[in-house]
Amino acid sequence: MLKTVVTLFRGKAYEAEERLADRHALAILDQQMRDAALAVERAKKTLALASAQDKAEERKLDATRAQIAEIETRAVAALKAGREDLARKAAENIADLESDATAAEKARALFSVEIKSLERHLRDQSARLAELERGRRIARAAEAVRVARRGRLEEAPCGQSTLSEAEATLARLRERQAEACAAEAALDDLDARDKAQDLNAVLADAGFGPPVKPRAADVLARLKEKAGAA
Repeated sequence: MLKTVVTLFRGKAYEAEERLADRHALAILDQQMRDAALAVERAKKTLALASAQDKAEERKLDATRAQIAEIETRAVAALKAGREDLARKAAENIADLESDATAAEKARALFSVEIKSLERHLRDQSARLAELERGRRIARAAEAVRVARRGRLEEAPCGQSTLSEAEATLARLRERQAEACAAEAALDDLDARDKAQDLNAVLADAGFGPPVKPRAADVLARLKEKAGAA
């Protein structure tokens, strides 16, 4: 029973970890790429340091060889002059310098191998980092599209509106604006009609054209006419 509970707990923890990783995948990717970029920078600095040390060994080797050549020239001159004692001291010095030169050559050989390895590693890491950067841009664009379409595929987070909801709000707003415009137009039309009727009434009262609405004098005349006929 205990083993089952432990297994269940581990399964739930794994699911929670997976959900957290999925929810924050872009943030995790960003941090991982920052870490990778720092590693590439460290590799560049290591390569630069190795190259500088190799150059230093090269200069040291060149100086040692030049010193050996100079001492050999002087030692030969000493032998020609019968100063074997000086030539022997020169030979001892040359032997020490040749040991230094051999050590420098070995160091340069090691640096050469290390530098080539670092250069291959740096090219590989830089290429992979560039590919990751392209992939991240694509992932960000895809995530933006997914968020924009979230209302169609999944429920939006609490408090966050979807694109469809925004479109519905805009449609309602436009409908209300259209109704308001129609009402304003109707009021303007009524005002225009009232003004026209008032003007027609003034003109009719002045004797121009038929009356706009029944007048008491006209009604009285009609009544008198009917009474006379009776």
